[in-house]
Amino acid sequence: MALHCGIVGIAGGGKTTLFNSLSRGKNTTEQTHGRTNLGQFEVPDPRLDSIARLVKPAKVVPTTVNIIDIPGLTKGSSNIKGGTQFLADLRQTDAIIHVLRCFDDDTVPHMEGSVNPLRDKEIIDLELVFKDMETVEKKMERLRKVAAVGDKEAKHGTEILGGLMKHFENGQPARTFDMQEADKKFIEDCFLLTIKPVIYVCNVDEASAAKGNAHVEAVRPAIEEENSELLIIAALAEAEIASLEDEKDRQDFLEDLGLKEPAVNKLIRAAYRTLNLHTFFTEGPKEVRAWTIRAGTPAPKAAGVIHSDLERGFIRAEVKTAEDFIQLGSEQACKQAGKFNIEGKNYIVKDGDIFHVRFNV
Repeated sequence: MALHCGIVGIAGGGKTTLFNSLSRGKNTTEQTHGRTNLGQFEVPDPRLDSIARLVKPAKVVPTTVNIIDIPGLTKGSSNIKGGTQFLADLRQTDAIIHVLRCFDDDTVPHMEGSVNPLRDKEIIDLELVFKDMETVEKKMERLRKVAAVGDKEAKHGTEILGGLMKHFENGQPARTFDMQEADKKFIEDCFLLTIKPVIYVCNVDEASAAKGNAHVEAVRPAIEEENSELLIIAALAEAEIASLEDEKDRQDFLEDLGLKEPAVNKLIRAAYRTLNLHTFFTEGPKEVRAWTIRAGTPAPKAAGVIHSDLERGFIRAEVKTAEDFIQLGSEQACKQAGKFNIEGKNYIVKDGDIFHVRFNV
């Protein structure tokens, strides 16, 4: 499964600069119907590189993440021509990366006249809420017609959506709306924008890259209720780092900023945590590859990510961990150390497992 994230933010907040900083020259980008930039980025994983050094395969295939750069939003964007399509692109994503301008720079004027990330957040939140209100209202109209002929389920659904509409009217996103698990079926087909998990990126100046600044500290309490991650990234500096050809030059630049790794690593890890994703590996002389699954995936379903035949004919899985394999140096060494297991259909695949499927179809 490929992870899809959409970057949103106020116009001029550094959203596209962040998108460019993620590439490191390894992504493929394209215009989506002339509206948005779409980039496919390799997911950096030191474990994959270490496994490959031991196996020496013909090919190494990392997992990827697709990131859509939504054009900068302003007040009323959801109602202007083209705005609806931008938000439709966002509707197809798994998570939202919300970039907040947290830097002062007189040479880069703010469209609202001053730097205020909390105000900017509210502008974007409200645009997404307004669009979700339109969607929910349409769903309620359909349920009202069914409820009018005595359908109790439809009547209950209308009541649930009515409560959600009141939540929206208070400017609150769907992800903070308290509802029973059984009632979530009423909104599943709405593909709400504000129900998506959000990672907030505070885009700071170079001097604030390591520890943040007053703007960042103002944002922290505002997102506590959402239980969302907050990352501090100096997008302009990261873009400059990404443009450097030499790896040592990139690392030296990062160290000058007081950082240990580029923004792409932090952002992708945050996305995996937010969406509760795990990575497992397959290895052999032809190929070493990383695969993405949701936490809690049983072995046959994980096998199906590799190929549907493996899920259909699943017999068992031979499992070792990347940590053990890298430390001990070979599969034989893992077996001798008791670090090689045979697992059945009920086994839950863990992050870092190296997986070999036995199957018959």
